[in-house]
This record gives sequence, C-alpha cells and structure tokens, in this order.
Amino acid sequence: MPDPITERFVDKLLAIRFDSIPAAAIETAKQTALDGLAVMHAGADEPLGVGRVSTAYVREMGGAPQSSVIAGGFKTSMVNAAYANGCMAHALDFDNTHYPPNHPTSPTLPAILAIAEHYKLSGKAVVEAIVTAHEVQGRVRLASTGLKTGRGFHKPGTVGLFGAVAAASRLVGLDRRQTLMAFGTAGSRVGSMSINTGTMTKSSHSGHGARMGVECALLAKMGWTANPDVFGPKGFFDTFMPGDANPEALVENFADPLRMLDPGTGFKLYPSNGFTQRPIDAALSLRAEHDIHADDIERVQITHPRFDYVNRPQPKSGLDGKFSVQYTTLAALLDGEVTVETFTNERLFAPDIAALLPKVEFLSDDTIPLDKATLHIIVTVWLRDGRTVSKTIDNKVTGWLGSKGNPPTREQRLKKFFACTRKLRTEAQASRMLELVERLDTLPDVVEIMDIARAEGRAS
Repeated sequence: MPDPITERFVDKLLAIRFDSIPAAAIETAKQTALDGLAVMHAGADEPLGVGRVSTAYVREMGGAPQSSVIAGGFKTSMVNAAYANGCMAHALDFDNTHYPPNHPTSPTLPAILAIAEHYKLSGKAVVEAIVTAHEVQGRVRLASTGLKTGRGFHKPGTVGLFGAVAAASRLVGLDRRQTLMAFGTAGSRVGSMSINTGTMTKSSHSGHGARMGVECALLAKMGWTANPDVFGPKGFFDTFMPGDANPEALVENFADPLRMLDPGTGFKLYPSNGFTQRPIDAALSLRAEHDIHADDIERVQITHPRFDYVNRPQPKSGLDGKFSVQYTTLAALLDGEVTVETFTNERLFAPDIAALLPKVEFLSDDTIPLDKATLHIIVTVWLRDGRTVSKTIDNKVTGWLGSKGNPPTREQRLKKFFACTRKLRTEAQASRMLELVERLDTLPDVVEIMDIARAEGRAS
C-alpha cells in the first residue's frame, strides 16, 4: 500500500536545506523578500485605507510584542503581525505572481518575517523558508486543477495558506508528525472567495493565509492534532474541487527544478491585476511611439482572452479599477504611467477618464488561450486624425516578467522598491534596507530590517 500523499509531500518539503538550494534560487528568494517588503510599505500607505485599518485593528486587539507591523511603530503577536503585514502585501495587488496564477509572497513572507524576527532566526533560515513556501504553494496550485483563475476560491487564502504553513513549520522546528498536524489544521482554515475582488477584503485573503500559517504551526508545536492526510481522500482536493485535481503533482519532480526558477516568479511593474500588465505595456508603448494624448483618442479596443474577471467597463472605485483592463489601459494611454495614484477614486472619476472610458472596448477572443505563458493581447487605438495604431504583445515571444528567460533587471526592481518606500522611508533608510536584504543569506537575523520597516511616520 503506497504512503499517503500528504506524508510523501511533507517528507519532500522537510528535505529542503539551504546548502542544497541553487544560487539562482537564493538570489530569487532575496529579490522576493525585497519586492515583498516594498509592496508592504506601499500597502501601509494605500489610499483607500487597507493598511490604516488593518494596522488599527491589530493594535486594538493587542498581543505580546513579538513582531513588527510595517510602518506601524509597534510590535504585536506573531499571528497579528502576519495578518496586518499580509493585508498590506496584497493591498495594491502589486505583489508577485506564479504560474499557474497565484500570489506566492503576500501570504507567506509576512508569516516568515514575523517568526524570524521574534526568534531571531538567521537570514539563511529565512531564505530556506521562502524557497520552501514558494515550492509548496506552487505544487498545491499545480495539483489544484479545479481552482479556476478569477472565480471560486482566491488563491492566497487557499494554496498560499499552505505555503505559509510549510514555511512556519520549518521555522518553528516542527518534526514530521507535527508538520502533518499543522497541514491538517490548515485544511480547516482554507477559504477566501474571489467574489470579494475589488474590495478591501481581497487583501485580507493574504493576511488570513499568513496568520493561519503561523497559527497552525504554533498549535502543532503545542501538541494540537488534526487529520494527517489533508491532501488524501475526503481532504482538501475532494472538498474544494471534487473530481478535478491531480494530487500526484504535489510530489512529481518536487524541487527539480524549483518552481520559483522554472516556470519562474513573476514580478509586477504596475500595482494592478496580473492580466492587466501586458495591456498596460502595450498602451505605454503606443503612447510613447505615437505621442498620444487624451484629445487625440477616438476609441480604444483591447483584444484579450475571454476573462470576465478583468472585463470591468465601469469600475466602482479606484480599488476596483485594479481589475479593469479597460481602466488600466486607458490610464496608461492618458498618463504615460500606472502608479499607486492611478487607483485613487480621484483619478478614476476624473473628467478625462469619465469622457473616454465608455469608448474603451474589451474584445474577448476565444482563440487566445487564457494562459499566462502563451497568451497574447492587442491594443488598438483609433485617433481623431484618422490614423489607427496597434500594438501586440505575445508572452510566447517575450515571456512574462519573471518567467524563465525573462528575469527583471536590477534597475526595474530597484525603481519599484524606492517608489514603494519613498513615502514612508528616507532614502538612507530605504538604502540600508536594500543593502541588508541583498545580503540576507549572510545576516545573523532580520532584526535590523524589521526595525527599519516598523518605524512609523513619513519620509522627510
């Protein structure tokens, strides 16, 4: 009789060791940590209040001063810090992505940092946890064929939560049986519905995943019990996607290669949904190539795979605009950039947007696969002078940013990092954080990083 699938899975994740992690994965883990800290800072200052409310909530709930709340100026329990920082990490939808679609960092890094700060764990332990978390959530996502992109259950609160549990289990030193208990407990914490996309609640899916990762590991450490085969019969797959899963994908070729390297870890350049990124690229190219301004535009058409999740012709708020291909493409054409300020209510409801947004068409093309690796998009603009200009971007040719063969440049990564931190950190503070994270694997602990990140106030 074969071993239960969860036991085989846990054995593989427990076998990951820093000394066997390829140098490229160590570098990607450090880039992931820097990107995660960047978007947490931006999320702390998110204009609609995700950071403000989540920080106020955990402050009011209290808790032992164990771990830092980003830009909060205080410490709270590991569980509460993981929740608040997880919400901030996903507040702007600026956090990185994986393939199949998922957010690997926002539900996992906040849990990792909370535990590592409290226990003063080494940078090597943090890197090992990041690599483990990404491999685990990537494997669970790959096996979860029934978790459809853009509908049903949102991934950070489902597969991302398991990544957080894996990392937390490693960091608090769980043995094999305790890790099985942590995963079993996590099965009863899984949730997060995609219906909340476009609201503040969506960001809490990552906060929930991070918080539950810490909680499940700590409970298991204290002797809490659960079913030891959460991925077996009547478990996670049978409950959430009966008849539409591939459990063996959990273990097949596990970490060979690591999924953070192949197919890769996607880094966003714009604070909006992943499927808006390439239309934004196309719009920015068209604006630059043809010197397009608002008065020049007659109408716009975006040819895109059929995907109602981002087909939002009239977003209800700036936050909802992050999931509108129509709005993000138009904003790129009008402003020549897409930034955090793009998704304020003030920008969404500005007169130039209001006048042109009804003239932006989302054209669903069923011949284009809804697949991050192989899709293409076309943005076409009809101009008042009679010209028609068009731009096609094909991921089969260029790859998505962060995919194997198309890593982000250091310049791209640092531009994003400093843009995300500049409102809350002085240049000296941000530069010191950058220096520390870029040599994370050599640090004795992450205390100084978190001391900088915790500081309240605004950069002068």
